[in-house]
Amino acid sequence: MSEKSKSRGCFGWFIALIVLAAVILAVVYMVKSKMKKPDDNDDNEAGPVPGPPGAIDKKYADALKLALQFFDIQKSGKLVNNTIPWRGDSGLKDGSEANLDLSKGLYDAGDHIKFGFPMAFTATVLSWSILEYADQMDAVNLLDPAKDSLKWTTDYFVTAHPSDNVLYIQVGDPEVDHPCWERPETMKGKRPVIKIDADTPGTEVAAETAAAMASASLVFKDSDPQYSATLLKHAKQLFEFADSKRGLYSVNIPEVQKFYNSTGYGDELLWAASWLYHATEEKTYLDYVTKHGNEFARFGNPTWFSWDDKLAGTQVLLSRLLFFKKDLSGSKALASYRGTAKAVMCGLLPKSPTATGSRSNSGLVLVSDWNPLQQSVSAAFLASLFSDYMLTSRIHKISCNGKIFKATELRDFAKSQADYILGKNPMGMSFVVGYGDKYPEYIHHRGASIPADATTGCLDGFKYFNSTKPNPNIAYGALVGGPYLNETFSDSRENVRQNEPTTYNNALLVGLLSSLVTTSSALQSLK
Repeated sequence: MSEKSKSRGCFGWFIALIVLAAVILAVVYMVKSKMKKPDDNDDNEAGPVPGPPGAIDKKYADALKLALQFFDIQKSGKLVNNTIPWRGDSGLKDGSEANLDLSKGLYDAGDHIKFGFPMAFTATVLSWSILEYADQMDAVNLLDPAKDSLKWTTDYFVTAHPSDNVLYIQVGDPEVDHPCWERPETMKGKRPVIKIDADTPGTEVAAETAAAMASASLVFKDSDPQYSATLLKHAKQLFEFADSKRGLYSVNIPEVQKFYNSTGYGDELLWAASWLYHATEEKTYLDYVTKHGNEFARFGNPTWFSWDDKLAGTQVLLSRLLFFKKDLSGSKALASYRGTAKAVMCGLLPKSPTATGSRSNSGLVLVSDWNPLQQSVSAAFLASLFSDYMLTSRIHKISCNGKIFKATELRDFAKSQADYILGKNPMGMSFVVGYGDKYPEYIHHRGASIPADATTGCLDGFKYFNSTKPNPNIAYGALVGGPYLNETFSDSRENVRQNEPTTYNNALLVGLLSSLVTTSSALQSLK
């Protein structure tokens, strides 16, 4: 063999060895990948990004239109462009004993009290829904009604905060209001006001109102910059008041305990600081949530999002910073918030190893026998949000104790809760008044149960409460309390636990339905 032939032969063997080595390395990599135990980093794989709003889902669009209409039913004050034929002006002298015009705002539920704590939560959630899903709302021509209801509420809060350390937190006395059954337009009972101040602090209600003002300032930043600036000024003042003058409002004002008793204020402080950071991007608010996380956030312990407990909402809201702000990706404190948000999500996925057992046989999440649907709809709203954050960030998997789930499965869970609420349940009943063929007709709601032309006093209106006929006025869009764990429901005016609507339930429903109306990318910044 010639030297040239030998050279060619050696070169050929060399190439063959390189190819063989590459094949072996590829096989080893594949085997290791398959044997690798899934961990929290496995959800960092690129997935599809939803585009601009797509096809409209008419079912959710119709329900969203109704859900927003309920806020018009609950408005107090001199109504503008009123579209509810059985509602009129009411509460026009509210706040007069404090020389304030507190006529606006929302009646809490089926009564005529303006409870500031849950009303502020209503405004914050409504703001959040608008900020995340304005495109979806606009696609079905419902963005303006949502912003109108929000502004009606924040107008009230601006007036209710006449100085830095004073906030009026309630109008009306339940001990006077609840023994009466009358329309708000004809009520004649005294309407006293309750306030918090430096001597009688109420950290949780001041902080929640700060969150409402801060989030709403973002909603109106482009359309009404001056109003936005006003809201932000109040938000900053209220947060300083809440943090510097700490005290439980339901301890300092014992009369509120029977209705909206607070279990703590740490969650509201974190919630408010989170919203203020989104509204301002001032580092002092980010430092606050990182500094006080171990004190208040209950890291690693999933909770239920509600008017009383804002932790799950805070954890999801702060998670969006890690999803979309690369300069914050190294923050260990924010990672703790996001880790707990993931734990919340894993608890909601029905096939997760850590799935909550608090759900009906048909899959509805149920935590309480009083106003059961609050946690169902709040959990679904957060799940849909988190799913959208993941998909927009091209993260399409989440690990729950080693078991991998798709981001779209969180959206599937959210849909399952919404569909149950809208009638896909063993009772065949929609729990949104006016939606579908079968819905509650005897809801616990004074205005809905009394004919618009009736003249009643405090007590003679009870003939309508005791009537066996359905309510003469349909409170379109009202989300009632809902079924028990055994999936039973009694459509009775006396059934306050299951059959009374609330504004905060509807705010959560608006967020959920807006997320499902169509698919769209999440906003990478709320500013």
